[in-house]
Amino acid sequence: MNRRPTRPPRRGAVPYRLPLRVRLTLVTTAVFGVLGAALLLLNWLSSRQLIERNRHLVLPAAVTEPAPLAPVAGPEPVAPDTSQPSLPTTPAVEAFADFQHRVLSELLLRSSLLLAVLTGLAALLAWWATRRSLHRLTQVTAAARRIGAGSTLEERLALTGPHDEVRELGDTFDAMLDRLDRSFAAQRHFTAHASHELRTPLTVQRAALEIPLAQGRVPEELRPAVLRALEAGARTERLIEALLTLARGESEQLAIQPVDLAETAVEAARDLSGEARAAGVRITVRAEPAPVSGDPSLLRQTALNLLANAVRHNHPGGTATITTGTATGAAGPVSFVEVANTGPVLDPAEVPALFEPFHRGPQHRGKGSGLGLAVVRAITLTHHGRVGAVPGPGGGGLTVRVELPRRTDPENH
Repeated sequence: MNRRPTRPPRRGAVPYRLPLRVRLTLVTTAVFGVLGAALLLLNWLSSRQLIERNRHLVLPAAVTEPAPLAPVAGPEPVAPDTSQPSLPTTPAVEAFADFQHRVLSELLLRSSLLLAVLTGLAALLAWWATRRSLHRLTQVTAAARRIGAGSTLEERLALTGPHDEVRELGDTFDAMLDRLDRSFAAQRHFTAHASHELRTPLTVQRAALEIPLAQGRVPEELRPAVLRALEAGARTERLIEALLTLARGESEQLAIQPVDLAETAVEAARDLSGEARAAGVRITVRAEPAPVSGDPSLLRQTALNLLANAVRHNHPGGTATITTGTATGAAGPVSFVEVANTGPVLDPAEVPALFEPFHRGPQHRGKGSGLGLAVVRAITLTHHGRVGAVPGPGGGGLTVRVELPRRTDPENH
C-alpha cells in the first residue's frame, strides 16, 4: 500500500520560537547563574564551618571547653552527656556569635550582589559571542534568500574566519552555487546555440514557400496549406526570437548605456498600435522620465513584451496602460515601467506562474509563445531589478511592474 508523503507544516502553523541567538544567550546565562549560586552556597557553608572550627583561636580555652562535673555522692555516679557540650553563656560567647552572624550575613549579601553583577556581564558576553558566532550563519541565510528570490547565481559567500562548522557550511553553499551556475550557463548556451541554428533552415523554408506563392505558381487547392505553413513558420520564428532574447537576458553579457524607460514605453506603444487597433484595445501612455543604466535593446524588449502581453490577453473594448516614472523602493531610488490591462479575471495564486517559461495562463486563446513575461523577468533580474504582478481591481486584468535602479549621474540633473 502506497503511503502518502507527509507534508511539512505550514509556516503559519509553526509556533513562534525565540531566535537562536536569544536562546543560546538565555541558556548560557542560566547555566552561569545556577553554577554561581551553587558556588556561593558552598562558599558560605565552608566559611561557616571554618569559623566554627577555629573559634578556639578567638575565645579563651576556659570558655570554649565545658567545665568538669563535680563527683556526686551516691550509689552510682551518672556519666555526663558529652554529645552536645553546653557552653556557658558569657559576654565573649555572645560577642563571637554576633560576629559570626554579621560576617556570614555580609558574606552572603556581597556574594549575592557580585553574583548578580557577574550574571549580567555573562549575559552580555554571551549575547556578544553568540552574535559574533552566528553572523556568518546569517550571511548564509541572507544569500540563500536573495538567490531564492531570483538574484543571480554569481554571488558567493567566501566566508572568512576559523575553519569551523559555519565555514564548512559556507564553502559547501558556494560549491553548490558553482555547480548550479555551470548548469544554467550550459543550458543558456544550448538554448542560444540551438535557436541560432534553427533560424537558417526556417528562413530557407519561408523563402521556398513565399516565392512560388508570390509568383502564382501554387495551385489554388494548395494555397490554404501553404498559407498555414507560412503562418506556422512565422510562429516558430517568433518563438526562436523569444528564446534567443531569453538566453541573452540570462547571460548577463550586457551593453550598458544610459536608457530612459519613457522612450522604451513610447516605442512599444508605437510598434503595437496596429495590433491593438485590430484587437479593439486602446493603448494609453503615461511616460514620465525614468532614467536607468542597462542594455537598450533588452530594455526595449521588456517594455514591448509587457505591452504585448497586455494587448493580447485582453478583450475587445479593453484598455492597456503603460506608465513610467521614478519612485523610492526598498533598496533606494528606482525607475519603473508599469503596464495594466483590463483582461480576464485571474486567480492571485496563478500570478507567480505567469513568469514561468511557456506558461500561457488558464484562459490562453492561442496568442503568444508563453515566453513574454519569462523574458521580462530574466532581463529585470540581470539588470538587478525587481518585477511583480498583481491582479487588477476586482480581479480583472493584470498589473505588472518592473523596477530598476535609477541612474543618478549628472546627466539626470
